[in-house]
Amino acid sequence: MDNSHFLSTFEIDRFLSHNPAALREIALELRNLVASAAPDASERVSWGVLNYFNAARGGPVRGGICQIEVLADHVRLSFIHGIHLEDPDGLLEGDRLSKRFIRIDSYDSAPWEGLRRLIEAAAAFDPAA
Repeated sequence: MDNSHFLSTFEIDRFLSHNPAALREIALELRNLVASAAPDASERVSWGVLNYFNAARGGPVRGGICQIEVLADHVRLSFIHGIHLEDPDGLLEGDRLSKRFIRIDSYDSAPWEGLRRLIEAAAAFDPAA
């Protein structure tokens, strides 16, 4: 991955090193998906998760695209502006004011194409528009 706005492989490996291999695999595939679906995204570790945002629109909240959070037994892909995203596949969960998420329990069961569409929609969403 040669996206200059992304952390180094070393930094990502260090951040994910304490997680089970199956969950690391999901997180790394999600990271690749973000890099291809939102090539202008910036990546940073904050709040204990991988944050992806459009720096031209602001930081991880205002310019937020998505977050990858590795939990004890699954990976959560969250969208800070999720309530504003079209979700034709009905993947998004949650009842917070704006944030929505998708729980991914295994690599093989992940709805990769639906995830790509949501990431693309989140990357295109501008809360100021």
